[in-house]
Amino acid sequence: MARKTKDVRMKVILECTEAPGTSRYSTMKNRRNTPARLVLRKYNAKLRKHTVHREIR
Repeated sequence: MARKTKDVRMKVILECTEAPGTSRYSTMKNRRNTPARLVLRKYNAKLRKHTVHREIR
């Protein structure tokens, strides 16, 4: 069955804020529960440490 265009869950891309372009993660978020941009601490392999990743659109 095909997905609806107005789904609640949407795919987002998280990008590192300390060194933009070096690390990106993709994940899903619920639009109703988290309307603001998502901010998570994820591992950046090039910097070899955990950094803050923010949602880009």
